[in-house]
Amino acid sequence: MRILPAIVLFSLLVACTNQQSQSLGSAPSVTEYFNYGDSGVKTAGVKLIPITTPVGNFKVWTKRFGNNPRIKILLLHGGPAMGHEYMECFESFFPQEGFEFYEYDQLGSSYSDQPKDTSLWTIEHYVEEVEQVRKALGMDKDNFYILGNSWGGMLGMEYAFKYQDNLKGLVQNWG
Repeated sequence: MRILPAIVLFSLLVACTNQQSQSLGSAPSVTEYFNYGDSGVKTAGVKLIPITTPVGNFKVWTKRFGNNPRIKILLLHGGPAMGHEYMECFESFFPQEGFEFYEYDQLGSSYSDQPKDTSLWTIEHYVEEVEQVRKALGMDKDNFYILGNSWGGMLGMEYAFKYQDNLKGLVQNWG
C-alpha cells in the first residue's frame, strides 16, 4: 500500500511545523482529544454536511476523530466515487499523534448522497464541495490540512490552486 509514504511525509510536515512555532503548544490531553462538545446527541463523530450545487442541495458524510484546534486533517479518498473505507487505517495511528481528522465521502460516494445528474462530475464541482466541507467543519488557514490519495491527491492540488489562502498544508499520494 502506498499510503505509508504519505503518512511519513505528513508526520514530517507536522513535526517541522511544531518546531517552527512553539506557540502552538503541546498536543491535547486524552480528555480534550475525545471532547467533541456536548450537543446532547451521540453521533460517534458522524456529521452529514449540506452541499449546495447548481442542480440542488445534497448531503455528504463525514466522521470526526479527535479534537485539536491546531491540526485538522481532511482525508480525500481516491476514485472518484471510491469512498472513505480504505482510509480507516488512519484511525490506528493518527489519534496517538493527537491529530483531529475527518473521513469524508465525496458526493456520489459510499454514505453521501448519490445524485444522478452527471453535470456534477467535474473537478470544479469537487473543489467547491471541499470548500463547503471545510467551512462546515470550522477549518481555517491556521489549522486546515488535506491528505489526499490518488484522485483525492489531485483534488487536493486543485483545491490548493484555488483556495491556497484557506489551507495550511497539503500532502498527496498517487498510490
